[in-house]
Amino acid sequence: MDKRLEEYLAKMEKYLKPLPFVERQDIIKELHSEIQDLLREQTPIEQILERLGNPKELAKSYLGEKLERTGRFSWRQVLVVCGFYSLVGFSGMVVIPTLAIVAPLFMLCGIIVPLAALVKLLGHLFHFYFPLLQHIGINIPGLVMNPWVDFLLNVIVSIAITYAGYWSWKLLVLYCKKVSQTAKSINPKRASS
Repeated sequence: MDKRLEEYLAKMEKYLKPLPFVERQDIIKELHSEIQDLLREQTPIEQILERLGNPKELAKSYLGEKLERTGRFSWRQVLVVCGFYSLVGFSGMVVIPTLAIVAPLFMLCGIIVPLAALVKLLGHLFHFYFPLLQHIGINIPGLVMNPWVDFLLNVIVSIAITYAGYWSWKLLVLYCKKVSQTAKSINPKRASS
């Protein structure tokens, strides 16, 4: 195979690092196969490279498709998002990191806050003092709030925060999906499959 094509595949593998090894190898094999088909048809190397497009853009589309397929939250997905962000460019310098941080953080807070509020409520009921938890909840200067109302408000706010995290994740996946549509214009063979 021509050196330029080998360099192209090497760049693709580098840009696809956030994906698991097996998936990376499958993509490289698919591209290698497509290149071999084009070479058998005696397509000039310049046309092959033009058809494949920029390796960074193509890798970005594969990473975006990976997010689009699963769509659910996992720590592996966060790594894929970080890899995707590194390829997306300027628009992703703000959108992707912000949403990738906000989504899991809000979901985590949506779990921790009501648990802390429950411990605070139990402390009030059984006369235990938890110094770190005294500031958890809705604190309005000059107003002493009923512990039950405080707990209920914490649960309501936690539900809202959890939904905000969930919708932040969905928005992130939608953004990545839009960016991954680049694949359809870069590689028409993938668009039809």
